Amino acid sequence: MATWVTAVDLTKPADLDVAVRIGKAWSDLRRGASMALLRDYFFGTAEDRLDSGQMDTLDALVRQPSWRMSDLAEALRVDPSTATRSVQRLVKVNLAERSGDTDDGRVVMVRATAEGRCVHDVVDRRRRYVISTLMSAFTVDERTELADLLTRFVRELDVTMKELPPQPSL
Repeated sequence: MATWVTAVDLTKPADLDVAVRIGKAWSDLRRGASMALLRDYFFGTAEDRLDSGQMDTLDALVRQPSWRMSDLAEALRVDPSTATRSVQRLVKVNLAERSGDTDDGRVVMVRATAEGRCVHDVVDRRRRYVISTLMSAFTVDERTELADLLTRFVRELDVTMKELPPQPSL
C-alpha cells in the first residue's frame, strides 16, 4: 500500500483557491440547474425516462454484440449488483435482453435490443450536438488539453481512492 502524501499544501492561499474552484466546478457539474436541463434534453421528461446510469449501461451494450454480466460490470466500473439492477430496468422497458451463454448455461449474457439501439442512437445524436457545441467555445489545442486533463483527473481520482487511509467511524 502506498504511503499517503499530500501533494498540494492547502494552507497556501493560491493552492486553496484552485482547490475550491475545482470543488465548486465538480459540484456544479453534478448538481447545477444546467445538469437537470441536460438530462431532460438527452432523456426526455417522461416518468419512465432513462437515468444516466442506465444510459451508461446502454452505451456499453451497443459497443459489442453481447456481454457477460461480470464483464459488463467491470466495463461500467460498478459493482455487479449495480450492473444487474441497471440491466433489469433496461430489460423491463425492452431496451436490453438477457440470455444464457451457449457454452456455459450458468453465465448470463446481455445485449441491447433493436429498440435499445434506436433509443441509444437518438440520445447519442443529442449528446453529440451538445458536446460539439460546448467544444466550439475552445480552440483545438484547448480541447485537446481539456480532454487530456479530464482523463488524467479521472485516473488520479481512481488512484487516490484506492490509496485513501482508513477513516475512523463518525
